[in-house]
Amino acid sequence: MSWKHRLQAVAAALFGVQSEHHRQLQFQGSPWPYIGLGVLAIVLFVLLLVLIVRWVLA
Repeated sequence: MSWKHRLQAVAAALFGVQSEHHRQLQFQGSPWPYIGLGVLAIVLFVLLLVLIVRWVLA
C-alpha cells in the first residue's frame, strides 16, 4: 500500500468514516506505518490548534 493510501486511511480513521472493507485491507500488513502517521497527524492537529488559539488571542 502506498503512503498516499496510508495517509488517507489515517485521516479517515481520525474522522471516524472508515469502511469495514478498507479497515480489513489495511490490517493485512504491518501496523507501524499507520501508528506513525496517526501520531504525526495528531501532533500536527494539536500544533495547529495551538497556533489558531495564539492568533485569536493576540
